[in-house]
Amino acid sequence: MAGIRSNPVLGHCTTFGGHPVSCAASLATLRVILEENLLAGVAEKAARFRRQLVHPAIREVRGQGLLMAVEFDSYDVLKPIIDRALEHEGILTDWFLFCDNSLRLAPPLTITDGEIDEACAALLRAINYVTGQ
Repeated sequence: MAGIRSNPVLGHCTTFGGHPVSCAASLATLRVILEENLLAGVAEKAARFRRQLVHPAIREVRGQGLLMAVEFDSYDVLKPIIDRALEHEGILTDWFLFCDNSLRLAPPLTITDGEIDEACAALLRAINYVTGQ
């Protein structure tokens, strides 16, 4: 794994995407999403994130459903926030290869309201720490 995790960063994230095992897992996932009607609450969950992710350092929150981008002024502002969120708040996120001033939020469809509240509070703490607000 060490050989494919960099050069470029995240450059091999779909290297094994077309493998038959990956395809079988994807099909099983789609079946569960449909059978358990997991898309039913996505719009409200996304709205809950958007209502809470308000901060002077956040330029925009955009996305579709629960796949969201939280935009900041620059990579120089974003990177320390990502690092702080992971190291001190337990939030696993990263930037986008095509947009290095936005962090990625991609929670599971099964995330609860309480988990959304906790994640937003943790992310805002990281932003406050880095920006000094």
